Amino acid sequence: METFCHLFRALDQTPATEAKVGFLLGFFQSSAPADRAWALHVLLGRQKRRLITGRRLREICLEGIPWPPWLFDECHKQVGDSAETISLLWTSPPSAPPSPSTPAGSLQDWMECRLPALAALRGEAQAKAVRECWADLTQDQLLVVNKLLTGGLRVGVSEGLVIRALARLSGLEEATLKHRLMGGFEPSAEAFTTLLLPAEQGQELRTRPYPFFLASPLDTPSDAAAAAPLPGPASDWLVEWKFDGIRGQLIRRAGEGFLWSRGEELINAAFPELVAASAALPEGTVLDGEILIWPSAAPLPAPFAQLQRRLGRKAPGRRLMAEAPAAFVAYDLLEEKGQDCRPQPLGQRRAALEELIQALPAAPTTLEAGLLRLSPRLPLDTWAELEPLRQRAAEAAAEGVMLKALASPYLAGRRRGHWWKHKRQPWSLDAVLLYAQAGSGRRANLFTDYTFGLWERPPAPPGEEAALAGAEAPTLVSFAKAYSGLDDAEITALDRWIRSHTIERFGPVRAVEPLQVFELAFEGLQTSKRHKSGIAVRFPRIARWRQDKPAWQADTLAAALALLEAQA
Repeated sequence: METFCHLFRALDQTPATEAKVGFLLGFFQSSAPADRAWALHVLLGRQKRRLITGRRLREICLEGIPWPPWLFDECHKQVGDSAETISLLWTSPPSAPPSPSTPAGSLQDWMECRLPALAALRGEAQAKAVRECWADLTQDQLLVVNKLLTGGLRVGVSEGLVIRALARLSGLEEATLKHRLMGGFEPSAEAFTTLLLPAEQGQELRTRPYPFFLASPLDTPSDAAAAAPLPGPASDWLVEWKFDGIRGQLIRRAGEGFLWSRGEELINAAFPELVAASAALPEGTVLDGEILIWPSAAPLPAPFAQLQRRLGRKAPGRRLMAEAPAAFVAYDLLEEKGQDCRPQPLGQRRAALEELIQALPAAPTTLEAGLLRLSPRLPLDTWAELEPLRQRAAEAAAEGVMLKALASPYLAGRRRGHWWKHKRQPWSLDAVLLYAQAGSGRRANLFTDYTFGLWERPPAPPGEEAALAGAEAPTLVSFAKAYSGLDDAEITALDRWIRSHTIERFGPVRAVEPLQVFELAFEGLQTSKRHKSGIAVRFPRIARWRQDKPAWQADTLAAALALLEAQA
């Protein structure tokens, strides 16, 4: 455990990429296999289980230190993290100096025994045990232990850096390691040893998907870029609709079917009809595609809101499956007859995919029912046709278009230059800032989380108030929350404005004077009983700060409802 704490400190204090890889490599070379496995599990962000909440640790800390709660809260605002705040404020009693061998035990012992034992206690017994644990730790060790308890250990290393260190340790290709890690990693000495087996000895699990290849957003800020946004003629690129579903891989291996999401979740239970349809695929087939709700007789897929009804359900009922039938739209062939096709150019993979789909039996479980579909290839002879095609995406119930180089292999992660997503212009409305809350991390002392509202009953324009005398008072209804879109200078300026224009406080939330207008961009709207406005907003973000616009000119709830009807 002490070695892992040293690794955490070194990674936290080092900005250099190569130095971080060196620290990781040193840890993996010198630690016990089980500790390596647990470190890998944590560093990859797989330790998402919260053993004890940050709020509970705050209570335990305040009961054992002479500082008032307000001081803890002020420190938390500056630091933005409960675990770090406690590590800075906690002082061990003089009668209990740290043990010379602290922290006792291996990382495996802490992760499998000591920390779960603390989480299993309740009340004063838990508080006493946690404080006794803290008494034996240095400040750095206390920080790591509390981050592991709260499931929030992030130390500025990406998955790519961790895999690079493992590749140097094992001599394996990074792509091989990424594939072996897909679908989860159970931290154990055996699992870590198996992960690093030579390529000729390692047995890839038949259930595992391949690492997903991701597209980069395509922007065309100039007329020249719009005329030819990508190198080469348009005929060198495959163009498809960018449907609004969830990315997935449909696998047929060893007589079984597996459906994986891009988030590395096995979602067989949520979409049993797609798993059943995979039986029509040849043995040793892996398809990359999009999961949508698409009735067999419908010309277009249903909105994302219908797909949300199916997500997270372990056993959807017959009625739900009938009301929201799923479909898998395939757009790439990653494995054919057990052979990895990813190094082949996309043009070759696409031709093989078309042959495979056309050869499927027209059985109720496959093509006739619309369960397995081929992503349509869109005609694009010249770059001048691209923009009109992108703007017609809404007519196809799509977010935009995908552009993929026909010569591109199937890589892993986001690699610029091969695949691009070119979304249509988002919807937008002008809304009024209503509430603000401080952010977290490096922005913990700034108000960066905002709630915006639309006019349910708009006010009268200046000079026309008399004409509306006796009418109901104007009211704003909360519409959406947004956390991104402003640059650092705008965030700082808005933070100062919020502090000087607060009219009410609700714990960490501040209500402000309804004066500032922002243009919000979003991908879509759907009806919702959980929201006060009756509308849920998909991917809202701030497009710009409308300092040129007074609040009375902001949009109304009626305008949002009109957009909702238009997209339906």
